[in-house]
Amino acid sequence: MKSTRLGAVVAALALTAGLTGAFTGTTSAAPPPPEQPGGKARALAAADRAADSGLDGLRHSPGEELVRTGVTPWDDGLYYAAYERTYLGLPVTGGDAVVLADSRGRVLDVAAAPAPPLSLSPRATVSAAAAERTATARVAHPEKATAPELGVLLKGGDAGKGVLTWQSTVTGTTAAGAPSVREVYVDARTGKVVETREQVRDASGQGYHYGTVEIDTAANSMTDPLRTGFQCGGQNGAPYTTPPWGNGGANDLETACVDIMYAAQQEFDMLKEWTGYNGQNGRGGLVPARAGLSVVNAYYDGSKTTYGRNQTGTNQLTSIDVVAHEYGHEIFDRTPGSSGSGSENGGMNESTGDIFGAITEAYVDSPADPPDYTVGEKARFYGDTRPIRNMYNPSLVNNDPNCYTQLGSGTEVHAAAGPQNHWFYLLAEGSSPGGGKPDSPICAGGPSSVTGVGVQKAAKIFMGALLLKTSGWNHRAARAATITTAKATYGTTECNAVKAAWSAIAVPAAAGEADCGGSQTPDFSLALSPNSGSAEAGGSATATVSTTTTGGNPQSVALTAAAPAGVTAAFSPATVTSGNSATLTLDIAAGTADGTYPITVTGTGSATHTVTYTLTVGSDPGPGTWAAGTSYRAGDTVTYGGRGYRCLQAHTALPGWEPPNVPALWQPV
Repeated sequence: MKSTRLGAVVAALALTAGLTGAFTGTTSAAPPPPEQPGGKARALAAADRAADSGLDGLRHSPGEELVRTGVTPWDDGLYYAAYERTYLGLPVTGGDAVVLADSRGRVLDVAAAPAPPLSLSPRATVSAAAAERTATARVAHPEKATAPELGVLLKGGDAGKGVLTWQSTVTGTTAAGAPSVREVYVDARTGKVVETREQVRDASGQGYHYGTVEIDTAANSMTDPLRTGFQCGGQNGAPYTTPPWGNGGANDLETACVDIMYAAQQEFDMLKEWTGYNGQNGRGGLVPARAGLSVVNAYYDGSKTTYGRNQTGTNQLTSIDVVAHEYGHEIFDRTPGSSGSGSENGGMNESTGDIFGAITEAYVDSPADPPDYTVGEKARFYGDTRPIRNMYNPSLVNNDPNCYTQLGSGTEVHAAAGPQNHWFYLLAEGSSPGGGKPDSPICAGGPSSVTGVGVQKAAKIFMGALLLKTSGWNHRAARAATITTAKATYGTTECNAVKAAWSAIAVPAAAGEADCGGSQTPDFSLALSPNSGSAEAGGSATATVSTTTTGGNPQSVALTAAAPAGVTAAFSPATVTSGNSATLTLDIAAGTADGTYPITVTGTGSATHTVTYTLTVGSDPGPGTWAAGTSYRAGDTVTYGGRGYRCLQAHTALPGWEPPNVPALWQPV
């Protein structure tokens, strides 16, 4: 394909077919159109206001914050802003979010993982050393473990709870000798393991013959001078340094690295040219690769990809779709929400690898391996050309599920890739594409047919949807995200095709699903300034409720608030035209108990949106001794352990929230 030749022209006579994927971006792609001045700042200001105000799924309780961790520009002045949650300064696993905003300062969509209100002590009673010993025991043959980090793990979505945990990553091998990189969460109060997450995402394949190809390397090292972090070598991690690269042998490891670098670089270029995404990690790079694993396997573990041999030992597993699949895991890992847990999330991770493998094959369009939607057929995993998965009809291999309704909580993750793989084929090619491409079945209750939009558009829609991914990623969330991306990036036809493809695999529409329509669907967003305040009983607090038109024409928005007993909420005016603001006044009756009260402000128009105001009621105790159960306001000072502290954020203290333990709430003075 069109990669720039910096280093050597290499003979790659044995390329392998793939089970796992890589993301790509090209160095020669045309730059995006110029952004209007200040557009990015307006978009991010709008996204930050939404996060601060707790718009819809961005709600947060006292002690929590949403911290912006990344921004990805998109077409037409769109920006994806990613947020992670913190609690009393501790990182929270889960409860992450993404806001899609535009250069006009409008919030177009919010995606948020389920997050119950948090109220727990940040004090650990189990030591970090004890937690590390417990975590290390979860890998049969541990080699190393990261120092445990204290944080909060969200369990069970909205109906669940937060657990104070020590998190450590343990690297080693399983009892069967397979590689393992396992995130282990140990309860910081009981010492029991709460959750483990295996980071090694694996598959298998075998090489095939692509002929002479160009790859980008340094003069005397298989190190990519254009793509940050990318190199290829043997199992010791060092790049090969003896050009010319490879001899075309099926089991020659330098030849295997030629195959790997070619496939990964092509995927990188495809990502940039077809989707606008900047490499597998989103920052112009990708993890290094290692060839020569002595077992039948290929995998991504968060820091590298590794490739072994097929079952008969006749080839290395380094074909385009295998390599692209493994690097597809890196994209899933590096986009917001990273790699979640559970069979459904894991299946969508595997499917992401398969999808990017198919897209990369289409981008390369090699006569030696024509684009298809089967996985690993050129790898000869079993010693013949049987694929290990089929995307246009997953049931043809191992009776994998075609439909979302066929998934169960115990479905093996590679089999669980079936429904989303099937969706992608329907979106890209349709149910009866013709031209020699296979027909694809439609699940019960689906449309009579689906018309595809083409693999390049489907690739961009899928990549944009991954930028709205959260740790709560599932098929219903993916349906919503791909609809948002298709509508914002292309328009009505592509948006409706996305809906039809999801319906064809039995993923139903959610209540309030976006209308593809021929024009923008009327909508608005809310924000509060400030989003918290304090007052004594008998007093009052005020805030400004601002509205923004995010779709269609300005509309009438009625404002209401759910206030606790003893607090009266009033708006002036009570109804506004979107784009205008109102003043919220909270009157606190005499005798109202001290405490912190979340107040939900609701705007009702063509849609309903909510934001949250946190009201702290209590008299100013002035300087005093810290005590659990006391309501403190920003600026209050206390003594604890003979030292003075100033309150940084209004809150009611809980046992364990002593000032030295919660630097997010108390500052030494």
